[in-house]
Amino acid sequence: FEVDLYQNESACQTPLDRQYHEEIMKLEKAGGRKNCRIFTYTDHDRFTNLEEHCQKVTDSDHEVPSYLAERMANVRRRRQDRRLIEASSLKSKVITWEPSEEFIKNNHVINTPVQTMYIMGDLGPYGKLGHREYEHVLCTVKVDGNGVITVKPDFTDTAYWIELDGEKREVWKYTIENASVQVQPEEEEREQRVFRDWALSSLPFICSLQTLPGSLRLFVNGEIVSAQGYEYDNLYVHFFLELPKQWSSPAFQQLSGVTQTCATKTVGWENVAYFCYLFTLEMFFTQGDESEDSLPQWPVLYFEVLSMDFWQRYRVEGYGSLVLPASPGLHVLTIPTWRPVELGTVAELRRFFIGGSPELEDVTYSRIPSTFKGERLSRLGFRTETTGSVTFRLCCLQQSKAFLETSALRQCMQSVLDRLGGFSQQSCVSNVLEAFQRARRRMQEARQSLPQDLISPSAS
Repeated sequence: FEVDLYQNESACQTPLDRQYHEEIMKLEKAGGRKNCRIFTYTDHDRFTNLEEHCQKVTDSDHEVPSYLAERMANVRRRRQDRRLIEASSLKSKVITWEPSEEFIKNNHVINTPVQTMYIMGDLGPYGKLGHREYEHVLCTVKVDGNGVITVKPDFTDTAYWIELDGEKREVWKYTIENASVQVQPEEEEREQRVFRDWALSSLPFICSLQTLPGSLRLFVNGEIVSAQGYEYDNLYVHFFLELPKQWSSPAFQQLSGVTQTCATKTVGWENVAYFCYLFTLEMFFTQGDESEDSLPQWPVLYFEVLSMDFWQRYRVEGYGSLVLPASPGLHVLTIPTWRPVELGTVAELRRFFIGGSPELEDVTYSRIPSTFKGERLSRLGFRTETTGSVTFRLCCLQQSKAFLETSALRQCMQSVLDRLGGFSQQSCVSNVLEAFQRARRRMQEARQSLPQDLISPSAS
């Protein structure tokens, strides 16, 4: 079909079409194509748009595509649409205050850049080749932005069958074979040698980055141990780390994750879900030119607990946040959570029968978001309900070259750590004050319950 179409120069609209025209004319001069049955459609061909737009969700012949299916089909996941964005902006800019329509369109769907090639077969009868109704997809090859190659259907020794809906009911049989040339041991060894030489040459530069004076390297080997005290069963936790200003992380570091779905068991008076989900975080703090009076912020781990029932309905069970410990060592922390609620029985009926519940558009709303621009963050009228708690086990390690240098550098690093720890010490002071208020209330309640003759010194 493409050979007949692009032979006519007037049918060429794009530079790719004109390139096909030149290649087809060269083939005609060289004696024509040897194989008239097998051909391909590449990522930029017109067929790619039609194939993605016409994909069905079900196998019904009378299917009417929904609004969501049509919108998803119009989003092209293509490499040329990919924009280079600084990694630091993605980690620090959690909220986009003025999103554009293109931004909303790209971020509400899966937008991994993909290149696609379709291997086609012209299964028409002899003498009627080149008709679109006889073209069938034999194999699809996709390469995503991460370098993963997907071949569908897979390589196999067995044959695939295609039955045509014609008078003769013809059946075609074909196989897909991996004909790639295997890498020779000499070439593989040469490649490994190049990687080793590159690693050795870049090692001094990497070491210089890791041991800069005035910088701190923080490792956190964490574990989400358990979640207890929640209303529904089959819990899972979604978490992500927010890096404040002057903090960064390696490019390969994942700053978010989702645990497995875990069923609860009864322990004492509570239902407990044991996750034992391990994660590792690595980040760097670089002291800037700010004055010493400024208070640097410590990274914050935000998380939300959700539940999934038999009908795949999910409910938000609670939100919480955790400031990473400022001191090295082992820390076991139990963080209470809360969830937003609506007044009335309708919201609870909806939550019980059809799932879903009020949820935060921005999880960092559980604290003061780092991207908040206003002077005051008002939560007046925002109703919440206390739910369960999540237990974390964190092993924190700190590394800096200043720990081994002269006393002046050690004092400088100690002052940085003191100011960094002050951010978490503020929460410790507030916890002490709250404990004092609770003890005072208990003393007042106990005092009121005693007889008056024991309290008053003037009593007879």
